[in-house]
Amino acid sequence: MRFAGVSRRSRIGALVAGAALSLVVACSPSDGGSGSDNPPSASSSASSSASSSASPSSGARSSAAGFDALSGVRVVAAGDIACAPGEEVSTTTCRQADTARLVGEFRPRFVLPLGDLQYDDGDLQDFEGSYAKTWGKFESITRPVPGNHDYHVDGAEGYLTFFKSQTGGRSYYAFDIGDWRYYALDSNCSDVDCDEEAAWLDQDMTANPRKCTAIAMHHPRYSSSSEHGDQEEVSPLWDVALRHDADLALAGHDHDYERFQAMDADGNVTDSGMVSFVVGTGGKSLYDEGDRDEGSVLFYNERAGVLDLKLGKDSYGWRFRNVDGETIDAGVHRCR
Repeated sequence: MRFAGVSRRSRIGALVAGAALSLVVACSPSDGGSGSDNPPSASSSASSSASSSASPSSGARSSAAGFDALSGVRVVAAGDIACAPGEEVSTTTCRQADTARLVGEFRPRFVLPLGDLQYDDGDLQDFEGSYAKTWGKFESITRPVPGNHDYHVDGAEGYLTFFKSQTGGRSYYAFDIGDWRYYALDSNCSDVDCDEEAAWLDQDMTANPRKCTAIAMHHPRYSSSSEHGDQEEVSPLWDVALRHDADLALAGHDHDYERFQAMDADGNVTDSGMVSFVVGTGGKSLYDEGDRDEGSVLFYNERAGVLDLKLGKDSYGWRFRNVDGETIDAGVHRCR
């Protein structure tokens, strides 16, 4: 696996409250489907619409059959993960040990944490006392992105120190996963120069074209949660990805699971857009549903869980499973 990236930049003026961390993935016809984890140097869906009371359905089960049949590199994603050491576990809070157990059951090639990995402030001591004891068991295959809580420590120092071997000390970078190229982006635009990052993304996607492209973020471009909701500030990163025909976007930030139809960066459902997922269900807590967004297919906030993905040569499959072992959403989508 080859990494390409740039170092964390100095602050830009205005605080972007809802900055989104975006992960972009792209497909190539050449690689045989295996990934490498050498660290860097220092749209159709069979699932029906659902509300916050979503529960497993025959649609989810039949779609899971399509997921099971798909061949591809397996990765697992979720954000908003670990409570501070010593916080009490409940039905809906501090479930990081249970989501880590799920990750292990899926035996992924890579683990993709989607930001806000250690609450409340991303302190290195808390990372070592909580995250390391749960999701930390996947250290060698983890490729993270930072969230806003990770920047509560100046410069995300705790995050960058804890994940130095995985990221090379960079806050955004790119690497290959089998037929896909994966972009782990930093959308905390009050702490990094996101215009410079967008230019880097454009340059790298131009230099590394793939058949299938996808993006994911810490803060989502679209979200129906009552807590944060849509993050318009990430539109420039979406715009770059869409110019390169990206297909898939992953995000956290809002503590729920939600899947959207293919959308452009301006709020329109379109076949030329990206399918996006909010997966802020890594364990910390869960948020209420707000007004349902245009393009939202399914919203779920009853239990923590993780998104199991297969990245194939010309398509991808998804399955969201909660900590009770229930498959809430599943399907297969062909790249554009």
